[in-house]
Amino acid sequence: MKLPTEKPVLVTSALPYVNGECHIGHLRTYVPADIYVRMLRKMGYEVVFVSGSDTHGTPIVLSAEAQGVTPEEVVEKYHEHFRRTFAELNVKFDYFGRTDSETNHKRTAEIVQRLVENGFVYKKVLKQAFCNTCGRFLPDRYVEGECPYCGAVARGDECDQGCSKHLEPGEILEPRCKVCGSKADFKDQEHFFFKLSSFADFLASYLEGLGGTLNARNYAREWVRKELRDWCVTRSLEWGVKFPGREDLVVYVWVDAPIGYISFTEELLKNRGKEEGWQRFWKEDGATVVHFIGTDIIYHHCIFWPAMLKGAGYSLPNAVVASGMVKIDGKTFSKTRGNVVWVSEFLERFHPDALRYFLVAHSSHTKELDFSWGAFATRLNNELVGILGNLVHRVLSFGYKNFGVVPEGVVKEEVLVEIEKAKAEVVRAVEEYEFKKLVDAAMGLANFGNSFFQREEPWHLLKQGEAGRERCGEIVKNVLQIIKAVCVFLDAVLPEKMAEVWEGLGMKTGSAGSDLRSVRLEEAVAEIKSGQRLKKPKKMFERFLATAEGDLKSPQPPSRNKK
Repeated sequence: MKLPTEKPVLVTSALPYVNGECHIGHLRTYVPADIYVRMLRKMGYEVVFVSGSDTHGTPIVLSAEAQGVTPEEVVEKYHEHFRRTFAELNVKFDYFGRTDSETNHKRTAEIVQRLVENGFVYKKVLKQAFCNTCGRFLPDRYVEGECPYCGAVARGDECDQGCSKHLEPGEILEPRCKVCGSKADFKDQEHFFFKLSSFADFLASYLEGLGGTLNARNYAREWVRKELRDWCVTRSLEWGVKFPGREDLVVYVWVDAPIGYISFTEELLKNRGKEEGWQRFWKEDGATVVHFIGTDIIYHHCIFWPAMLKGAGYSLPNAVVASGMVKIDGKTFSKTRGNVVWVSEFLERFHPDALRYFLVAHSSHTKELDFSWGAFATRLNNELVGILGNLVHRVLSFGYKNFGVVPEGVVKEEVLVEIEKAKAEVVRAVEEYEFKKLVDAAMGLANFGNSFFQREEPWHLLKQGEAGRERCGEIVKNVLQIIKAVCVFLDAVLPEKMAEVWEGLGMKTGSAGSDLRSVRLEEAVAEIKSGQRLKKPKKMFERFLATAEGDLKSPQPPSRNKK
């Protein structure tokens, strides 16, 4: 999707639910979104990048009860964990908020009240599961039972082990209390529903023009073609945003969570001294809004969320980018079954850039990503070490040893053509949200650089007098030009490692005159200036060997090369 250049771009990542630690399944959304933001900035766009912690809902309350602490304490612990983890991975949000903030409570109440006033919310008495032992109604994940559609074991709000259908309060069969295990009864309780069914025509039209990935649009279209059911938007909980006028009900977490996108924008711009600036993004259609999500929440972002915004008179998202799910060694991702890789443990051993690279290089963004230690090792050995690391270390070492600076010479047309071709592929990859293609284009250029250097054999020319040395220097300059371009193209994927190489090329005092992060895409084809002082390179990544047991070993302990 080619974005209009006259509008700022607001990019959001789906909110991490803060009742547990970060695993690599989370990162399938956040790392590509960060890469997208970095690339848009290189392409000259004004970009705002927000996300935050999803802090409400029954799982957090259940987790707090199990630990004997308050929901606030659970939220505080894991909000800080995710904030710290994203910083370690160089996922750089302009603002990372939380949905239990005063701003989000006020904005949610305002939007819900607007929906009520516009006639899109109504009351309805439900038969809801009630535990006589615990003496309370059982919302969402407090209850487990049988799915009324497929018969699989299901939780209160979703058939998570069967047909994946969303379940409304009171729908589940044979309910049991998840806390004490007792059989639950059904009792009457008043709740509030959002008239989602009345937005069918609007959604059908809206989805036709929605940008982003095809998997998101197609999935949503199928739901709209079927009968849309109204959503219950209240829950019997104390932890959450109070439904306007009711102290016994809070709004459903899928109401206040996406409203976090608005309140985070609001808080960011308020901090920047632009109190009403958020309205440009969310009320005046003055920005392009792009949501990065996982496929498991397409329904919420392509159907429920735009209908809610439309009903409340807010601007609509322009694109929804949905990533494929993650498997671990061919098995369905599951924390309870141990099919999980925790990010904190990964980062104790490996550099974050290696994980960023694997997450986008191993699979198309919309396809399933199967993580295994063997696949991870292969990517590092063959690509980051064998292609990229070999090019940088070999050429920079040769140039540093024999010249000390970028030598004099003319950059060949052949080299410039290859760089321009890679640049066009990179831009196309960003517009298509296909980050594997971005990596493939940059690594293809690096591969060309290796072949060019090997073909020209500049080491032989050093023995042929001054003319040979001049010819050798020109070859080195050409390959340094290729490395410079690769740095620009891969900066978004490998921000720490490419910044090190950029500095090694002498670029901080060279033609760009700034750090790599602020460099535009056009700098890839700007001639690298002769005379820039080169630095002796360090190894970018160590080679890894996968064992049959699924662990990774290397001849030396892997290093994260922390600064």
